[in-house]
Amino acid sequence: MTDSTDPTTPARGHGQPQPFRWDADASAAELIAAHGDLEPGTETERVVTIAGRLMLRRIQGKLGFGTLQDSTGRVQLFAPSATTPDFDAFADLSLGDWIGVRGIVMTTRRGELSVRVDDWTLLAEARRPFPDKWHGITDTDTRYRQRYVDLWVTEEARQTFLLRSRLLSLTRRFLEDRGFIEVETPVLHPIPGGALATPFTTHHNALDQDLFLRIAPELYLKRLTVGGFERVFEIGRVFRNEGISTRHNPEFTMLELYQAYADYTDVMALTEELVAHLATELCGSTSISYQGRDLDLSVPWRRATLDELITEHTGLEISVDTPLEELRGICERYDIPWKDGWGTGKLLLEVYEKTVEHELWGPVFVTDYPTEVSPLSRDHRERRGYTERFEAIVAGRELGNAFSELTDPGEQRSRMQSQADAKAAGDEEAMVVDEDYLRALDYGLPPTGGLGIGIDRLVMLLADVHSIRDVVLFPTLRPEQQ
Repeated sequence: MTDSTDPTTPARGHGQPQPFRWDADASAAELIAAHGDLEPGTETERVVTIAGRLMLRRIQGKLGFGTLQDSTGRVQLFAPSATTPDFDAFADLSLGDWIGVRGIVMTTRRGELSVRVDDWTLLAEARRPFPDKWHGITDTDTRYRQRYVDLWVTEEARQTFLLRSRLLSLTRRFLEDRGFIEVETPVLHPIPGGALATPFTTHHNALDQDLFLRIAPELYLKRLTVGGFERVFEIGRVFRNEGISTRHNPEFTMLELYQAYADYTDVMALTEELVAHLATELCGSTSISYQGRDLDLSVPWRRATLDELITEHTGLEISVDTPLEELRGICERYDIPWKDGWGTGKLLLEVYEKTVEHELWGPVFVTDYPTEVSPLSRDHRERRGYTERFEAIVAGRELGNAFSELTDPGEQRSRMQSQADAKAAGDEEAMVVDEDYLRALDYGLPPTGGLGIGIDRLVMLLADVHSIRDVVLFPTLRPEQQ
C-alpha cells in the first residue's frame, strides 16, 4: 500500500527502498479485545492497518499464514494467493522481517482471529537469522548481549521489563501521593560518599579534576532537606566498582528518599506499605511465590534486632560489648575472615552476614546496627554502641537500607574522620571527609528518616527471577569473544 504522506514508493520485496514512516491504526491487543469472540468463518467490514515483526510463517498451497507480533501481542495474518499482492514475495519473507499490513478483520474456518493481507509492505529486513518463538535463545549470555532479539523470542523477558516499567511508575505515584517530590542530583561527584563502596573514577579535562561516578545520592538529597524540601526522593543509576554476580551489577538503580520530622520507625512503615502495594498491583496479592517458596509481603513485617537474630540462628549471645578476642574466635570458628583494624561492631556484622542474613526468608526488618559500620546513622536513643538503622531482608537478600539520619555536624565529622583514617590505612570502600556536607549540617538538618531500596532486587522479587541480569536490559558483561 502507498503511504500518502510518503513521496517514495513502498517496497514489496527484499532489497527494495523502505518507507520513511507507517501509519498503523490498530494493535494486536486491541483487535483481540474487540473481535476475540467472532464466530469461525466470519468476515467483518472493518479494515485495519497494522505493523510488526513476522514471527511465524507457513505456506499451504495457495494459502499463506503468518504470525505478526507488535508491542502488545500477536495476531494471525491470512494471505490467499488470489488476492494477496506479490504473494510469492510474501511467501519468501524471513522470520523477523518487519512488515506493514492492511486488510479486513476476519476469522478462519477454524476460528482463528486474523487480518487478511489485502496489501502489505516490507518495513525492515531481518538480515540475520531470527530465532523462532518455539526454540528462542538457549544461551543466556547471548540473551543478555542481544536483548534486542531476546525481547521478541522470550516472552518472560518482555513481561519482566514491562513489570519493571510499571513498578517505577507505581512507585513514583505512591510517593507523590504522600507529598514527596522527585529531584535529580549529580552523577559526577567531586568526592565519593553516601555509602561504603569502591567508586569508578574519571577525569574532567576542562577543570583538570578527578571526579567519581556516584555510589549513592544520599548526601545531596540530605542537602535538599536542609534546603527545605521536607519529603524528597530520587530514582536513578548508581555505580560501584565491585564484583559481578547474580545479585550485583556495577551500575544499578536505587530509590532513595528522605522525610523530615521522621525516624527509622516511620520509614519502616513506609517501606512495608510500598512493597505490599507494589505486590498487590503487579502480582495481584501480597502472597507471592519466589523461586518455588511462598512469601507473604502483607503488613506488618517482623522487627528484630541484629543481636536477637544472631542468637536465634546460632545460639550465640554476642553484642558490641563482647570482648574483641572472643568475637575474633567466633569468626575463626565459622571460617569468617577478619582484619586487625576491625572493632567489635564490624566483627558482629560479619558474623550476622555470614551466618544469618541468607537464612532470613522474611520479610523482616533487621534493626540496630553497630555504630562502627553505620557512619551516617544516628546513635540509638537507648542502646550505646548501636544506631537507629535497619535493613529490609526479603528472601535472604537485602532489599533496602534505612536509618534515622545523623544530624549533629560534630558527630558526623568525627565519624567521617574515622572513615578517612580507615581509607588511609587501605580500606578502599571507606568514606572521606565531605566538608561541604558538614557545612550544610551546620545550617541545621531536622530530625529525618532516610531509605534506600535497590530497584533491581525489588523487580527480581516481584518478577520471580534469580539473576539481576534478567531485570537489567543491558547488564555489564565481559568483552565478547570474536
